[in-house]
Amino acid sequence: MSRIVSALLVCALIAGCGGGSDPETPTDPVAQVPDTPGLREAVREAQTPDPDSFPSAGGKTLQQVADLVTAGPQAALASSVFTAGENRFVFGVIGQDGKAIYGPTAIYIAPTPGEPAQGPFAAPADILLTEPRYRSEQAARETDPFAAVYAAPVKFAKAGPWSVLVMTRSGGRLVGAPTQIQVKTKAQDKIPDVGEPAPKVATDTLESVKGDKALLDTRKPPSDMHEDLASVVGKKPVALLFSTPQLCTSRVCGPVTDIALQLRAKYGDKMTFIHQEVYNANDANKGLRAPLTAFKLESEPWLFVIDKRGRITARLEGSFGLDAFENAVKTGL
Repeated sequence: MSRIVSALLVCALIAGCGGGSDPETPTDPVAQVPDTPGLREAVREAQTPDPDSFPSAGGKTLQQVADLVTAGPQAALASSVFTAGENRFVFGVIGQDGKAIYGPTAIYIAPTPGEPAQGPFAAPADILLTEPRYRSEQAARETDPFAAVYAAPVKFAKAGPWSVLVMTRSGGRLVGAPTQIQVKTKAQDKIPDVGEPAPKVATDTLESVKGDKALLDTRKPPSDMHEDLASVVGKKPVALLFSTPQLCTSRVCGPVTDIALQLRAKYGDKMTFIHQEVYNANDANKGLRAPLTAFKLESEPWLFVIDKRGRITARLEGSFGLDAFENAVKTGL
């Protein structure tokens, strides 16, 4: 099988540094953002956008709303699976200099640029940086250009192509970036969804890989989140993370795996955290491991939270920061 398509573009430059684990109470996530002039303040402001501070759609077409702002940045999608109904639209905003732009952000949508716009939908920033003690070699660093991603809850009324306008307040002005997506019908989405029973599939353990830690986990150093899903599902809540820190085409798998470790320090007595690698023999040319096939996955990473009854309570694709991951965990408790 060819290499699995990554859902994330925005974090393509994320790299890493080492670290361990510690059950201490996490500090303010923004404190992990580089203390460069204005950056930490911009990220904090981006966490609480006010939709009333953005232009009202007011019957305007999406193109007319776009004409109200300055063009220039690009929207980098951080998710790829959209279905008719409620969705989590995740993205980054990249300036012409190739650097991430942070500020209050919202999106507008319409089937085509010439049709009436819906929005603004506020898109709070979500921090990607963990505390140093939870970081792997593939983690996000303080020196990386991307400290957070944006996410907005959006409802697409029908399947088909949709146009999206991302709008960010930066440097005292509003800047806009257009993008397009394809929305599937619910029937076309074969991936287990919220409310459905989780596939009771065996995930890899040290025993199943005959003691080969390198085969079990590409994280450096390896994590110890490798219980068998089939043995715990339906008995205890589970946070199941599909990621491959070393082979992830977007390189966001390292950061989300580290976030899992940080949250396990807080919730590990209530929930089992499982990390499942993606490729057979950790070789992209050898196809997907059986658990991914069972979940009908075609992108990475994915998080499924499963309650003690064995039902899925949350699913996240692509890039998800501390807030999104923790909120997902809470649904399963």
